[in-house]
Parts: sequence; structure tokens; C-alpha cells
Amino acid sequence: MGFYADHVVPRVVRIVCAHRFFEPWRRQVCAGLSGVVLEIGFGSGANLAYLPAEVRQVIAVEPAAQARRLARSQARRHGVPVRFLDVVGGRLPLDDDSVDSALCTFTLCTVEDPVAVLNEIRRVLKPGGVLHFLEHGLSPDPRTARWQRRLNGLEQRLAGGCQLTRDAATLVRDAHFEVQEIERRHAGGPAPWSYFTLALGTKPPV
Repeated sequence: MGFYADHVVPRVVRIVCAHRFFEPWRRQVCAGLSGVVLEIGFGSGANLAYLPAEVRQVIAVEPAAQARRLARSQARRHGVPVRFLDVVGGRLPLDDDSVDSALCTFTLCTVEDPVAVLNEIRRVLKPGGVLHFLEHGLSPDPRTARWQRRLNGLEQRLAGGCQLTRDAATLVRDAHFEVQEIERRHAGGPAPWSYFTLALGTKPPV
């Protein structure tokens, strides 16, 4: 993916996402996870500290080698069994209906085809399984949304493809999940980056 994307972006993301500002959000989005958990966009493992004891294993999808290296030390530190997959989220080497829960934090903003990724998550989730997601995205405030659109191209170039103008809840619904929105609001900080959606998406039972 190039030196900048492979080495610089993972380290910057690790520093930013490890800030204590995110702790209550991560704790809330991880609540209720259990069994075998698929995490898309695992990064350096920022969510490991907040996983409930009911989680038996994490299947960590992370295509950036540097991020995986950073994550392995976190996995050892927290004692969580992690299986790393060096793939993109739209092509998972997993069986249908094979994972209990899924987790996605600040990732749908970056993946090239979010609906394809979400469809793949739905495929591997067991019927009734739940996707827990926390994302930043397009603000309902017109002034903020205008700034997000102006900054979006620069954001993509500097932040590894991250986009400011996606609506995570709409994307998850488009992938045929039943969405329960828990919280949608400006979380504080610079407005173009701080409109957060925290929600659950359930795979319909057969």
C-alpha cells in the first residue's frame, strides 16, 4: 500500500485512537460481545481492553502489516486469543454463519466498499448475531456537513482513505441488518470529525 499507508498511518491512528477521550465510547460499543468475535479494521488492538470476559476469541481483520505488529503486543498484554487475517473485509476466508458477534470501530469511513464489507460480515455472522459499530460520519448540521464535504478529499489523502461524509447507520441498513441506534451526536472536539454513531446491527434470524 506504500510506505506512508503501511507505516505512518497505523502509528498515527494508534496514537489518536488510544486517547482516553474514546474510552467510554469503546467500553459501550464492546458491551454485550461474546463468543467468537469478528473485528473488521482491528488496527493496533485498541478495543482489546474493553472486551467482556464472555469473548472466547477475536478474529482480527487488518491488512496493514505494521498495525498487525503493533496489535500482537496488545493481544499478549490483555491475554485475548486473537487470530489475525491479512485480508480486506470484503473477502473473508470464513464459513457462513460461523461467528457469534462482530465489531467495527472507525473503519466504515475508510474501507473502499463498505456495503460489500458489511454484506460479508452478515454472511459469516450466525443468524441473530449482532454487529456492534462505532463510527464517525456525516453531521446533520448543515454548516458542519458543508465543511466535511470540503475537507473530504484532503482527509482521504492524509488519513489512509478515511472519509468524512458517510452515514454508518444507513450503510448498515443497506446491508440488510436490523439497526438499533444507541447514540448519535457530536462528541466534542473538531466538528467535522466528531459526529459519532454508536449502534447495533442484527442479522435477521432464518
